[in-house]
Amino acid sequence: MIGYEGEKKMKHVVAFDVSMGKSTMVIYDRYGQCEFEGEIEHTYPAFKTLNETLQSLTVQDGQAPEIVFEATGIYSKALERFFQKEGYAYCRINPLEANLQMASMRRQKTDKSDAHELAKSHFRVDREKTYQEDDYYHQMRALTRYYDELDHEITHLFNRMHAILQLSFPELERLFCTRSALFLNIVQLYPHPDEVLACSKTVIRNRLKANTRKNLSLARAEEKGMALLEAAKDSYPAISKDDVRCEQVRDFANRIASLKEKKEQLVQQMVELSEERTEYQILISFPGIGETTAVRLIGEIGDIRRFKNHKQLNAYVGIDIMRYQSGNTFYKDKINKRGNNRLRKILFYMVQTMITLRKKTQNHIVDYYDKLKTQPQRKPHKVASIACVNKFLKVAFHLITHNITYDYETAFTCS
Repeated sequence: MIGYEGEKKMKHVVAFDVSMGKSTMVIYDRYGQCEFEGEIEHTYPAFKTLNETLQSLTVQDGQAPEIVFEATGIYSKALERFFQKEGYAYCRINPLEANLQMASMRRQKTDKSDAHELAKSHFRVDREKTYQEDDYYHQMRALTRYYDELDHEITHLFNRMHAILQLSFPELERLFCTRSALFLNIVQLYPHPDEVLACSKTVIRNRLKANTRKNLSLARAEEKGMALLEAAKDSYPAISKDDVRCEQVRDFANRIASLKEKKEQLVQQMVELSEERTEYQILISFPGIGETTAVRLIGEIGDIRRFKNHKQLNAYVGIDIMRYQSGNTFYKDKINKRGNNRLRKILFYMVQTMITLRKKTQNHIVDYYDKLKTQPQRKPHKVASIACVNKFLKVAFHLITHNITYDYETAFTCS
């Protein structure tokens, strides 16, 4: 690297344009002149060489270089992990932000040109260093995303199972709660009414009791068995019991049961990781927030301390207000929905749970909902619910950043 004798040493800028398995790298000196342009593979030897280059620049300048790259989903994770492991601060910018910052400079788009423009724009844009979260938050995010994937798969399997049951034994869905373990066991045991009619009520009772994981009393098993027999007598299926789809629906029910069990294991794993964490204890202190909701909130929010205020948190969630006015034209205010839609969904249903528990607990979030619904210009349910999400985020941000558990009386002071 070229030194600058007798002059004040300043930081170099190292910029990366990331693609699958490799990155285009450029190095600019303090005068904004390119010193190096090249390509590095995302391999151990290449990262070792990169570390030597960055250390050389650090020695030369007396301080670590400025590092900037554009977030590209999974492809930039290896590069980011390298910086975290070696202790380098960096600026990770999202693609939309990068496009806005480089809009006046971009004429053609190639990996090399993008890397150069990232470096050049770094001299004129004041970029904050990316907040580096503890590995705990990365693990929680991965676990809650895994949980969501299982949830989507269960929903898909339920839809397919429903379609077949309407042909083989539609009365089952009216007789039992379709989300219960008992329902899934019955579908596996008796996907067709003829299979029920081929058994005595004693056999049905004993099989229900033996195959239901949760404790089912003998009397309860007999009651359900009798109801099943009556339903089988009235049923007129569209397919025979030997139809291959009966075996298929058995398989769907078995897979759903296994996936639901895996979801419970994931929640327990997240709880075990979180029990000693301040934000977990604070979240479960809110009325209406249980273990599952608390750990999923942590997984999607991450380290809440990286936000400067609750308004930044609102923007991350996607409930900040989008307002449009042009001349005499005014559009109704809406939330922008650009944020984390998974987190927004969790928060919305969390508020619904809080509302249903209003008679059992004291919760100022529910009080606020009731106020919005009873004021002269009553708010629609969804509008009032999103307003409650906003209030919850404001309170949660204050409590977590000040290490205070929820208390009904003191909650008003920070909302």
